[in-house]
Amino acid sequence: GYYADRWKNLLISMSSPTKTYFDTSDQDPFCMYNYLLDITTWNKNIRRGFIKVKITDYTGNTVESEMNSEASTFQQYKRVKILTGFNQDLDKISKISLTFSTKTLIGPKHKLRILQMKLKSLNNPER
Repeated sequence: GYYADRWKNLLISMSSPTKTYFDTSDQDPFCMYNYLLDITTWNKNIRRGFIKVKITDYTGNTVESEMNSEASTFQQYKRVKILTGFNQDLDKISKISLTFSTKTLIGPKHKLRILQMKLKSLNNPER
């Protein structure tokens, strides 16, 4: 990890371009648990919107992801990878729920048909 006041100097000195994200949230203990959501959709028409993920473990604990600020574009048979974060880490996941939203109040409601989905923990890649 990097100290918040020194991260920029450490990364700028690296010779290759570097992308950075910080595992922080506004809730105590202020850490985020990051997952990569890999989705292949089945819709014939292009859909643009936001995905919210809810995971549940075998004991019934449930945690919902923070919604991404940037909309994703979903096309038929195209993979989309979305970085999503949770305020709590669940070890053994028994259920995954997705909610698709276009964040518009006017216009038709659309469904997003999922052909394939993979959720991978970035904090614990062995899961």
